[in-house]
Amino acid sequence: MNTTSPQPLLAPRPRNIEETGLSFDLIAALVCKHLYVNGIADLLQLSETMALAGNILEVVISELRKQSVINILAPAPFSSGPRYTLTDKGVAEAQAALRKSGYVGPAPVPLEQYKTVVLAQSTQNHKITRAEVKQAFADTIIDPYLLDQLGPAMHSGRAIMIYGLAGSGKTYICRRLARVLGEPVLIPHAISVGESIIQVYDPALHRRPKENPTEININLQQGTDPRYIKCQRPVAVSGGELTQDMLEIHHDTNTRLSQAPLQLKANNGMYLIDDLGRQRIHPTDLFNRWIVPLEEKHDYLSLENSKRIQVPFDVILIFSANINPLELADEAFLRRLGYKIRFAPVTQQQYIDIWHQYLKELQLSSDDSLFDSIFERYKRANRPLLPCQPRDLLGLIKDQCEYEGETCVVTQQRFNIAWDTYFINLENARMVL
Repeated sequence: MNTTSPQPLLAPRPRNIEETGLSFDLIAALVCKHLYVNGIADLLQLSETMALAGNILEVVISELRKQSVINILAPAPFSSGPRYTLTDKGVAEAQAALRKSGYVGPAPVPLEQYKTVVLAQSTQNHKITRAEVKQAFADTIIDPYLLDQLGPAMHSGRAIMIYGLAGSGKTYICRRLARVLGEPVLIPHAISVGESIIQVYDPALHRRPKENPTEININLQQGTDPRYIKCQRPVAVSGGELTQDMLEIHHDTNTRLSQAPLQLKANNGMYLIDDLGRQRIHPTDLFNRWIVPLEEKHDYLSLENSKRIQVPFDVILIFSANINPLELADEAFLRRLGYKIRFAPVTQQQYIDIWHQYLKELQLSSDDSLFDSIFERYKRANRPLLPCQPRDLLGLIKDQCEYEGETCVVTQQRFNIAWDTYFINLENARMVL
């Protein structure tokens, strides 16, 4: 006989207003805004769009009817029951609510409940092993020594500094590290602090895992709070466009919407700050911005009313630079990062392996006898072998073949044209300038 009891849900479906953690006024305002935007809705439609159980909404709607905010209409042929619409008073209240907050979506999750879920899903709870890392990079040409550095760094959950020449594969490899982050997590549509609502879920960042309908139905039967969405662990990336303001809550004065910054959206995942040193914020200021989150595992953000709030910071933070790290920060800060990992040029054999990989992907054919002249050209130009170059050069050769309408074969002439198109000849460039 199996006596094992099922594990309690991380975020159970709330059964009443108290369990939502939200105030009656916030839910009521959200009901009014939904009806104002959609015109007429039945209970099932409101329940689906607001991600709250029908019995919770019935309590709110009943009170709003007593206050002459909502009218009840007869069922329509395809409605699930009585329908609801706003009275003139309700329209006025909805407009007033929209002037305070333009958010019209699923009900938010209170910050305190969100903190509990983030902690339970922490990246620290998933211990990354060497076997997992090797499996995640089985289809990638990468130096085993580099992989043995990245694996423990990811396992630690501490901030990581990676550096090396542009084109040495830093961004590509870091994105692949997302494969070892662990199981999918719950991401809230939005979180609330008092009556303030901050949007968190971002379809451009949060990807739903591939599931079959049976799995989805099981999840619904388990009663997980529908205010959350099950997603793959997020991987946020920002580059030279990053500014100080982008690390704070964005308050749009026109739409009256508040959008979470990237590091908040990346909770329970990874945040890669790429092209370090090229941002419109001084590296020292950028590093200083992360001292408290890295040490305390929480961050401080400002609401639209300037109130400061403490939010969880459960993010593997990765800095990627083409510049010597010692030119970006002092050793005192670099010590805080724990891991500093250099991406070096590849060996000739690794270059050949990457070349063959992209030959297959681009459906090109090539004779290995070309490698002697290819490596000789690198030697004459004193250029390092970088993992991005086989892909880029073969891409240019593929363009030539398609342009000429001929067989997709790598020839010496086509390689020479690709080389002269891809690389800048410094001597010729000086003559032109």
